[in-house]
Order: sequence, then structure tokens, then C-alpha cells
Amino acid sequence: MTRRYWNINLEEMMEAGVHFGHGTRKWNPRMAPYISAKRKGIHITNLTKTARFLSEACDLVFDAASRGKQFLIVGTKNKAADLVARAAIKARCHYVNKKWLGGMLTNWSTTETRLHKFRDLRTEQKTGKLNRLPKRDAAMSKRQLSHLQTYLGGIKYMTGLPDIVIIVDQQEEYTALRECITLGIPTICLIDTNCDPDLADISIPANDDAIASIRLILNKLVFSICEGRSSYIRNP
Repeated sequence: MTRRYWNINLEEMMEAGVHFGHGTRKWNPRMAPYISAKRKGIHITNLTKTARFLSEACDLVFDAASRGKQFLIVGTKNKAADLVARAAIKARCHYVNKKWLGGMLTNWSTTETRLHKFRDLRTEQKTGKLNRLPKRDAAMSKRQLSHLQTYLGGIKYMTGLPDIVIIVDQQEEYTALRECITLGIPTICLIDTNCDPDLADISIPANDDAIASIRLILNKLVFSICEGRSSYIRNP
């Protein structure tokens, strides 16, 4: 994998609060190599290591995107949800930002069935067929469509398992991470000082609670994906 320059700036990361970890009582000892100090009762992440792993992740997604691979971005907590949707749409990735439905990947056949139903209901809504149903049936179908839009809207165009999954908060999305591990799908995970750095293929130590921190990490990854996709289009 070729190493590239992604303009990852330590000062920019400090301004975004990427270095702020959790309280010193709420930490995972396995994160010790990625922590540089303690300040006022909280751990401070070593941004040099953050920059290194973020750069590795950018190289990985660029190479994958340049080969036409598919990505899934997962982040369901309130602070991350909108950022995940915007990042995924910009980079033409699939995303889950409301709730991870258990078995979404490991029981893909069931997910696929739900997606087919979702697409059928969307087609019926666009053609006006739902409005021609009896009131009770129409109301039930519209409720079902709304439910599917909430939980599957970000993966409605997904036709198979993703090639790489990007996870914003390891603890919040632990079920998604375990499914990826089970299936052997490579993962890039944003991890705070209370996480296990050994679970994902590439763990990026960073503040997973601050909006500015999440936005910065996602923006770097999205830019790399977009650059890779441009390369794929130019050299199919």
C-alpha cells in the first residue's frame, strides 16, 4: 500500500479537541501506549499516534476506493448521526446512523429481504399506489415505510456486504464491530481512551464525544475516499 500525504495537522487536531480522552478512572489499560499525559483528571491522547493511524486509514480507504470497493460508515449516537450521514452522502458510501439492527451483516439474507420490501414500498409511494389502498392498509404501509427509512435508509442501495466498515464509536457500535470481525470485514474504528485498540484493523485514537473531533476524522477519511473514487473513474 503506497503511503501518501493527507495534510494531517497536529495543531488542527488540537483545536478540534481530538486529544481529549475520558476521565482517568474510565479507561482501558490497553490504551496506555496511545496516551501521552493526564490533565485535570482526564487522559490526553498522543496526537502523533493519532496522525499516524489516521494517515494509514486514509491510505487504506484511498486504495480501496481506487479499486471500486464499497464502504459502510456506522455512527448512531446523537453527536455523530448527522455527521455520519453527511460524510457518507458526500463520499457516496452506505451508512447507518440511527440504530444498528442486530444481524444486519451476519444475517444478510434477512437484511436483503427488508431492503427489497423497502424498495417496493418506496416505488409504491412514488407511483401513488399507496394512496389508492384502503385507508387502514395505506396507513400500515406508510408506517412500515417510515420505520424502514429510519433504520435502513442509509443502506437502501447496498446490494451486498461492504468491503470496509468505518465505525465512529467502538463501544456504542460494539455489535456492528463484532459482526465485521465474525465476517472478516476490515474495520477502521475511532477509539477513545476507554476502548480496546486491538479489535479493529486500524484503530484511530481520538475523542469520540466532541463533534469537532468526529467531523475532522470523518472529513479526512471522506476526502481520501473521494480522491480514490476519482482515480477509479479516471483509470477504470
